[in-house]
Amino acid sequence: MITDPVFYAVAVPAVTLYGLSKGGFSGVAILSTPLLALAVPPIQAAAIMLPVLIVQDVVTVWSYRRTWDARTLLHLAPGALLGIAAGFLFASWVSDSAVRIIVGLIAVSFCLDRWIRSGARIDARPHDWRSATVLGAISGYTSFVIHVGGPPFNMYALARGLSRDAFVGTAGVFFAAVNLVKVGPFVALGQLTVENLGTAAVLFPLAVAANLAGIWMVRRVPADLFYRLIYGLTFAVGCFLLVSGIRAYL
Repeated sequence: MITDPVFYAVAVPAVTLYGLSKGGFSGVAILSTPLLALAVPPIQAAAIMLPVLIVQDVVTVWSYRRTWDARTLLHLAPGALLGIAAGFLFASWVSDSAVRIIVGLIAVSFCLDRWIRSGARIDARPHDWRSATVLGAISGYTSFVIHVGGPPFNMYALARGLSRDAFVGTAGVFFAAVNLVKVGPFVALGQLTVENLGTAAVLFPLAVAANLAGIWMVRRVPADLFYRLIYGLTFAVGCFLLVSGIRAYL
């Protein structure tokens, strides 16, 4: 178990942000991985956070167990599996900065298009296997390599016109499945060590408390305001990824 106080100084806000994100405010956890990377190597940070995320997934899925959309999950699942496999096999060939730029461009373009055409109003679109596979694959890949799979998922799910609780519940089930699938590759990479698992266990109580706080807050936010917040967060995450990716290249 890690005992360095510096690690916990950055881990506490990182886990809190993940909890709020899992509670429904998708996107606020964008700073979590960079925060942890200040204290430990990025791959170790991802390994420590994986059990924490799984614990938070349990809380989210249970809280929204009656409000999730099976068709959205069905359409995204094949692409997500492909993305996770690609992340495991080829992540070392593609730099984190390139991934950030690609996802950032897609997220920013998506939000600007929706705002320009409809003022961020949610107009339900029929399910589409092609876009679901592409966005599911991007979500699975980016979730594996940088723990940021939210923007591609949001792009597909928001366009389906789901209710607030159905959107949050579907996201919870989707990422719970994605994180469980990621366990095997992380074991194969030798990252789920006793030290990393012990460190994650210390963070479990905070993770659950932050998650419950996020769920409590989401259920008290009006649906229209909630979706505006999600669009705003998706746009902000896209800008952050785009700028940080470009800065890394420069």
